[in-house]
Amino acid sequence: MFSNTVFANHVSELQFIIKVTSRCNLNCSYCYVYNKGDTSWIKRPHVMSNEVFDAAVERIRRHCLRSGQQTVRVTLHGGEPLLIGKERFAAFCRTIQKELKEVCPVEISLQTNGVLVDEEWADLISQYGVSVGLSLDGPSSIHDRFRLDHNGKGSHNQVERALSILGTRKIPVQVLCVIQFGTRGLDVHRYFVGQGVKRINYLLPDFTHDTIAPIREAFGATPCADYLLPILEHWWANDTSDVLVSIFWNVARVILGGTTQIDFLGNPLYQYVFVEADGCIEGLDVLRVCGENLSMTGLNVQNHDFSSIAEQSPMHEQIMFKGIDLPSACESCPEKLTCAGGYLPHRFSREQGFDNPTVWCEDMKLIFAKLRQLLNVPVEETLLRRKALCIPEVSNVLESVID
Repeated sequence: MFSNTVFANHVSELQFIIKVTSRCNLNCSYCYVYNKGDTSWIKRPHVMSNEVFDAAVERIRRHCLRSGQQTVRVTLHGGEPLLIGKERFAAFCRTIQKELKEVCPVEISLQTNGVLVDEEWADLISQYGVSVGLSLDGPSSIHDRFRLDHNGKGSHNQVERALSILGTRKIPVQVLCVIQFGTRGLDVHRYFVGQGVKRINYLLPDFTHDTIAPIREAFGATPCADYLLPILEHWWANDTSDVLVSIFWNVARVILGGTTQIDFLGNPLYQYVFVEADGCIEGLDVLRVCGENLSMTGLNVQNHDFSSIAEQSPMHEQIMFKGIDLPSACESCPEKLTCAGGYLPHRFSREQGFDNPTVWCEDMKLIFAKLRQLLNVPVEETLLRRKALCIPEVSNVLESVID
């Protein structure tokens, strides 16, 4: 039985992503949900029912009461969540606020492709205090190569319009940009800055050790670093006080001795709970790129609390509550406590499971090296800073480096 003590210690800071739709109005070529081999979405209802949504919120409420979680973050996700329509969106936001506000403070966010955003949508999003993650890959010449609708038409104009509308309402927006190989990252970054974007999350594309070979053959050994390093140099010289670039900010945090706030550094506990449109409870959903149904726990909010994950699924218990071992190949790496193997899905191979460094290992080494140069902080100083801050597992590593 999963005791209350273990529950409170290991599950108290879950983040909840509710997939209110299982379909999308775009067909992005790199999408890990629809175009990476997993087909579980086909059998799910197009839209989450009110009954399933209410059950999900009730499970969140029960979790917060039981664990003592201080703040709860709920993200409306999909597919494309705005396909639920404005009336249901408003009703879902009211339900979240009504059921959770007396338990603990609640933050609502929305992950959208932006195609449907208009003035009325912006008013609703603003009314309920929702922050927005907006998917945009750059100017139309880049964005419209990959983010197409089901008729093969680009979506850039609609998304740029959404960015403008949301900006007029002062709605907090973070742009999520998937790195596109063979394009000039600096052109993309300058485009975002020109659009007034203040928060950018450049995303490493989702590949595993079983699927990365064609990318390396076509684009070389370090395509992500080739894209990102010119952005880093420009950002460092011009934008650090105005624009938060998540990947650079977090690499700098760990170099300076802090802890990461993103999930592809530091080998963190992946304390995300995804609720699918049919109520199925899943762990990190990007695990779909590793294999069919790998993200599934076998649980459903209509019948199970989130604490049952640890009882039902040993793999997800390890990933979410206990922690995955550092890849054996990373033991001799100077960034073993900072990068610590990289993003879990990118570590996967059918032969060795997650016991591999990220497929973007060489890219990350270059980014760490450049930021260490800019910050003038060698590895030894990072370890000393982390030791001073009582970051676990530092002392032995520090001794081995100094010796």
